[in-house]
Amino acid sequence: MTVPIPTPHDAGRSGDPVAMTQALVAIPSVNPALSKEGTGEAQVTRVCEEWLRSWGFQVQVVETQPGRPSLVARLGTGSPVTLLNGHTDTVGVEGMTIDPFDPRIEEGHILGRGSCDMKSGLAVILAVARKVALDPGGFPGQLVVAITADEEHASIGIRDFLDGGLTADRAVVTEPTGLALCPANRGFAWIHLDVKGRAAHGSRPELGRDAIRGAGRILAELDEYEVQARGHLSHPLLPPHSIHAGTIRGGTTPPVYPDHCELILEARTLPGEGVEEVMEGVRGMVDRARKKDPELQVEFRAGLNRPPAQIASDHPLVRSLSASLREEGQEPRLEGMTAWVESAWMVEAGIPALCFGPGSIERAHTADEAVPISEIQVATRVLERWVRGGDRG
Repeated sequence: MTVPIPTPHDAGRSGDPVAMTQALVAIPSVNPALSKEGTGEAQVTRVCEEWLRSWGFQVQVVETQPGRPSLVARLGTGSPVTLLNGHTDTVGVEGMTIDPFDPRIEEGHILGRGSCDMKSGLAVILAVARKVALDPGGFPGQLVVAITADEEHASIGIRDFLDGGLTADRAVVTEPTGLALCPANRGFAWIHLDVKGRAAHGSRPELGRDAIRGAGRILAELDEYEVQARGHLSHPLLPPHSIHAGTIRGGTTPPVYPDHCELILEARTLPGEGVEEVMEGVRGMVDRARKKDPELQVEFRAGLNRPPAQIASDHPLVRSLSASLREEGQEPRLEGMTAWVESAWMVEAGIPALCFGPGSIERAHTADEAVPISEIQVATRVLERWVRGGDRG
């Protein structure tokens, strides 16, 4: 028997985070910066806005770019100010082996694009918001819900809010962590290298210079760079610093020596590292390559980058959430986010923040993306208890 997908109206009225997850997954919100088929976040944000307004929240909607809305909703006054954050955009659906927008339930999981990253996390936030709005007894301070666009690309939503003065005493981003508490995350930095060559007929090597071969000399130095970087810095919760070649483009046709090759490297960085350290490491790679090939011509520059971040493992935010987990029969687990997450922007802005939510990052963005229903339910109970519990811990 086919079970009908809950409508947004029915899901919002029920307050059931599982029904909300299904209703949100059924609304396409592929980031248009990542896929030409992407329709953006407007429709799903509008549903979230309608839900929050119906529960008594004061809601502000901001379009950083046309058709790319984010919202901030507020309930209550005073302190502590508790911020719950999630993003509405998803990656594209190319190559998926399931219907991306048919959030059916199979073997205790909800399937569909965004089910794991992160419409289930959004549903948890919204279910908690509804519970404390409709039964606010014992809820201290102010609850702020920030639902943002474009996390999967340039983070225009959260950047707009933080640049506009959004602040809080504590924050949780409900990215998929498998119910682990993640107070630290790696960052990343892209480095663009332009290797110069000289075009010539393939039969006249004395006239040409192979730009792709020059890029290869730099690539040959990646292992030593990585070893040096890992020896310099480590972190108890995060994998070590890493670097890889993301893209390489060069040449026009096999019989011609390529006069240009573009190489983009991506480094994954640890707290305490910045773009400057990555640039210094790349400079060392280029210098070693030039010792083997003194005529190597290359220019390099920093590209897109995002900061690593952390709060202390014994921070009050970690302690209070750990207490809520225990009270729900869950043993707290402390882990690091291998990926970059928007909590890093919050930490950089002075807001203590960590990630905690349903689903595994290993199922995010996959061809058969799915999230366990049990984790949605547990995360909702834990976060409601935590929001109501104030600063204890």
